[in-house]
Amino acid sequence: MSKKKIVTSIITGDIINSRKNKTKLWLPVLKKTLARTGQSPQNWEIFRGDSFQVEVKNPADALLTAILIKAHIKAIKNLDVRMAIGIGEKDFTANNITESNGEAFIHSGERLESLKQEKQNLAVKSRWSEFDRDINLYLRLALIAMDNWSTSAADLIKILLDNPDVTQTKLATRLKITQSAVSGRQKRAYYNEVKELEVLYREKITNLLRTI
Repeated sequence: MSKKKIVTSIITGDIINSRKNKTKLWLPVLKKTLARTGQSPQNWEIFRGDSFQVEVKNPADALLTAILIKAHIKAIKNLDVRMAIGIGEKDFTANNITESNGEAFIHSGERLESLKQEKQNLAVKSRWSEFDRDINLYLRLALIAMDNWSTSAADLIKILLDNPDVTQTKLATRLKITQSAVSGRQKRAYYNEVKELEVLYREKITNLLRTI
């Protein structure tokens, strides 16, 4: 009986406008965010100065991880991030993630290249074309809001993603603003809609993974 291959997700990305900002402003933030997924360089690595690759072992968590990365980077003025989530099998695990390979790596790398041509900042590629079509349409719509997050909106989003049950009162205290300002900022960031998309993605990919 052949050994069942590991299905994983790989996020490959690059920082947009990195050369217009001091590296010391964004590199520690990126490293700290990627470090949540595991150890470097086996689980994540930064290469070519402003590009990175990270493995999210449960594909259901991949979109949440990507949104979290985006929120942390967008919280820094004039920065953004382009990312491609590849879902698929992993054939080989190296000491450095950039030397590992498999279907997930191919999907992620190919999709990132096409994103640069399309001038889009986030997409998914898997073996399920219907899933890709639907989720990528939803992502294009969500990016209308996400690409336009202000630094203050991104700050709020990253707190909400880390603390989904936090009250508006506590948020107001933490951010040193009024509750009505918290509510307005949350609405302008379309947090509820982005979170609904993340839940939908999670449900759909979880169901598909059960078919393997």
